[in-house]
Amino acid sequence: MIREDPELARKIQSNPVETISELAAPLERDVWIYRIVVAALSLVAVLSIVGAIIVAVGTSDAQVPDAVVALGSAAVGAMAGLLAPHSGRS
Repeated sequence: MIREDPELARKIQSNPVETISELAAPLERDVWIYRIVVAALSLVAVLSIVGAIIVAVGTSDAQVPDAVVALGSAAVGAMAGLLAPHSGRS
């Protein structure tokens, strides 16, 4: 990104803190990024629950694969981390 944009390289050299803050600002203010991430994590969590139920009901072996449990747990944990209120965020 900096290699292709000499103006950006000049701005970073002259005032790195302000320039990097300006580049990071859209991630802090754009609610659609968080909506997309939460929707994707919700989908993974729901699909892992459905997959676990299908595996438990559809096979004689009632052991749910660890990968399914890990995916569901990671998705729920990531959603909790995104949606929990933080003191640093407004």
